[in-house]
Amino acid sequence: MALEAWFMQENDDDQRFPHHKNPPEYVSLEHLANLGVLYWHLDPEKYENDPELEKIRQARGYSYMDLLDLCPEKVENYEQKLKNFYTEHIHADEEIRYCLAGSGYFDVRDKDDRWIRILIKAGDLIVLPAGIYHRFTLDTSNYIKRNAIEDAIGFTIENSTCFISEALCDVFMLRYVKCLIAVDETVRGRAGMDPIQSAAGGSSGKKGVHQDHD
Repeated sequence: MALEAWFMQENDDDQRFPHHKNPPEYVSLEHLANLGVLYWHLDPEKYENDPELEKIRQARGYSYMDLLDLCPEKVENYEQKLKNFYTEHIHADEEIRYCLAGSGYFDVRDKDDRWIRILIKAGDLIVLPAGIYHRFTLDTSNYIKRNAIEDAIGFTIENSTCFISEALCDVFMLRYVKCLIAVDETVRGRAGMDPIQSAAGGSSGKKGVHQDHD
């Protein structure tokens, strides 16, 4: 089962809608991989004892997992928290999310500052690289059960809105640039520009940069 992703039509419609362009413009796994976004499809019924998941955790140094049911019935101030998740932000470290049930969207910016919407469903595990601008929302089902997988306890705090400085934001962006260069050194940068300057050039002016997850 392939991951579904597409370029978003930005408008004022409910964030939980698909926001397809007309006609839809789908994004390939290769395009996501070139942005540093990684993907696996696993068996969500086996998450507690899955050798494939364990192999990924060991290879990438993930030692901590945190389960969360996100829905109106189980989360106080659900609508406000959903808006918080949808605030554009970055992290100092990778963000790893494994969907066990339900569905939702991760949005990431590509090199040209276009929003890409990634639909995650049961069995989808994605890794967002450190420093990539992103946001999260549920879809109209209003339910997801997800597993946050990290390298240490304490990184994921659902309701944190701790904002960071632009200087620290630039550090995170440089980490992301290094990730991009490692993925494909030949496709980064504009003509006549250093790859780091080109990829980091869009970092200023972004909104909602904070240290919480999703």
